[in-house]
Amino acid sequence: MPRVLCVTDFSDRAEAACLAGLPGQGFEISVMCPRQAPSWQTFAAAGLHTIDLRIKGNIDRHAIQAIREELQRVNYDIVHTFNNRAITNALLATRNIDIRIVAYRGIVGNVSFLDPMSWLRYLHPRVDRIVCVANAVRDYFLDMGLPGLRVDRQKPVTIYKGHDLDWYRDEPADLALLGIPAGAFVICCVANDRPRKGLPVLIDALDQLPAAVDTWLLLVGNMDSPRLQKKIAASPRRNRIVMAGYREDAPTLAAASDCLVLPALRREGLPKVVIEAMAYATVPIVTDSGGSPELVVDGESGLVVPPGEAAAIAAAIEKLHDDTDLCRTMGKAAQARIRKSFRVEDTIMQTAALYRELLA
Repeated sequence: MPRVLCVTDFSDRAEAACLAGLPGQGFEISVMCPRQAPSWQTFAAAGLHTIDLRIKGNIDRHAIQAIREELQRVNYDIVHTFNNRAITNALLATRNIDIRIVAYRGIVGNVSFLDPMSWLRYLHPRVDRIVCVANAVRDYFLDMGLPGLRVDRQKPVTIYKGHDLDWYRDEPADLALLGIPAGAFVICCVANDRPRKGLPVLIDALDQLPAAVDTWLLLVGNMDSPRLQKKIAASPRRNRIVMAGYREDAPTLAAASDCLVLPALRREGLPKVVIEAMAYATVPIVTDSGGSPELVVDGESGLVVPPGEAAAIAAAIEKLHDDTDLCRTMGKAAQARIRKSFRVEDTIMQTAALYRELLA
């Protein structure tokens, strides 16, 4: 049975479920990750061999030694890494060891032929495949180039991170506890305040809504930047903006809302917050950024608007606010799209197929 060593700092539920399902495809899976990671119990319950490893930096001598000792202890066929630190340290640990190496990339950008660190990660010649979470990520690698330098076209491959609707059975949150009245039309945005997330554009969109479009905006995540706080304070609708902060139950807040808006400007991969909202039949409004349009079929399972255009976001919100039947129909279509096109079973099978191709 082929053996695969997976190295990660943290695996979300979809990633952990994929690794837990690979033994059923004929692979012996071992995972090196921190014992305190939430996914540790998932791996243990699935019978995977788990090794406690916390990687403390891009080049961590302790981690390199631990990975190398494991590779020398067991005759592994593949090393699969799931984050930047894991890639760098695993590559250093595999020096002079004959093994296939797979890397994972979840966002667009921040890789360049001119960046020395990129050569220690995704551009390292020993990396056999880069698993891209969306076609947008794969296209980024294929579009990169300098005279005489291109990424091998077979190296980046798209494997969507699949989900299971049974993971999303919690009751929608009671928004009244946040001061939002029953029956209100609620726009939810789940994000951390980073420039690429476009949160100021969402506030501008809210301000551009006609007075007759009565809405509440629920912001979930770390959004404490002075710039964003100042913009919210200056909004004529500031009394209808609720800051929930970081919440473990963010998906249930999205489930209780009428629509979810992700106003990203650039570099999105396959946004988990959008998948979670769709799984709860909440209509997504996303920008044409990264992999978001691969999740949402415009006009069918949500709405796709140009990035950075507040007027387009406002028009999409108004369209859903004014047509409750459309909002409900799109929400059901969004949920059906996750059920049919983003299944964890497909992720498991495609990952197994990739392993078999490398070992052929």
